[in-house]
Amino acid sequence: MNLKIYKRGQGKNTRLGTGLACFAIAAYGCVVLHRNLQAVTENVWIETLVPAGVCVVFAALIWWLSNHPTVADFLIAAESEIKKVSWSTRKEIVNSTIVVIVVVAVMSAGIGLWDILLGFFFSSIIGLY
Repeated sequence: MNLKIYKRGQGKNTRLGTGLACFAIAAYGCVVLHRNLQAVTENVWIETLVPAGVCVVFAALIWWLSNHPTVADFLIAAESEIKKVSWSTRKEIVNSTIVVIVVVAVMSAGIGLWDILLGFFFSSIIGLY
């Protein structure tokens, strides 16, 4: 296993964030494994070392994957594309949120009114309801 960092400095934030997120998921799985082993066995060494070993294996796998050329190149490209995005200003986001809330309220009121009218139609006029 090569311990050299592939393309050092490129895609650092994306690789670090992805690696930490994957490790957090793996660490949580190891905690769950530890709790389950506590219920099954009374051997402290087994219930401690097995999850620790699994955690070390996952850490090594995450390190290897984050430095594997195809994965690293993908994460580097993803970070470079995110840097090209022009993000909206706070004012634009507030205005867009207000528009969405108003449209949802108007549509909800329209659908509710239509439901009441159809309910009245079917219950009073046709007598099916």
